[in-house]
Amino acid sequence: MRIIAGRFKGRALAAPSGRNTRPTGARAREAIFNVLEHAEFSPGLEGRRALDLFAGAGAMGLEALSRGAAFALFVDTDADARGAIRTNVEALGLFGVARIHRRDATDLGRKPAGVGAPFDLAFLDPPYHSGLGAVALKKLVEGEWLAEDALIVFECAEDETPSFEGFRVLDERAYGAAKVIFLRMANGE
Repeated sequence: MRIIAGRFKGRALAAPSGRNTRPTGARAREAIFNVLEHAEFSPGLEGRRALDLFAGAGAMGLEALSRGAAFALFVDTDADARGAIRTNVEALGLFGVARIHRRDATDLGRKPAGVGAPFDLAFLDPPYHSGLGAVALKKLVEGEWLAEDALIVFECAEDETPSFEGFRVLDERAYGAAKVIFLRMANGE
């Protein structure tokens, strides 16, 4: 697994051992970031504050940082995943613009003041067919983790139809076994 574009283009990423994580494939990642950089509904990546939930190896947040995001917070409960993220952050010299939290994405609580302003970009890649993504979205809103106009990139299995109460679907695309849905809070512009 490698960074696809930006200042870290081509750099290898460590991945957690075992089968507990399912990294987003390179082609899907490239397509997602093309949408984020060029879609009419997206403000781009420059200066964005990214939140990577169910982060795994942290590929989505790291790709965002490589392409100009100002900060990324990686959230995962798995020790191997956090270790891989830590290895990647260290190898890319991103301490200071990246933080790792050992939290359950479905039980985040209120956003701590220490992580700065609310996030304007969030990646959610929960285990497929688990229903955890919808719960995590609700918790993000309740805990005031998201800026009012935040853009959410939600990955699920191609055959899933998650509920997005309080969110507006902006775009939806299938990449093999994965479906990626771009969302914004219904009250956001």
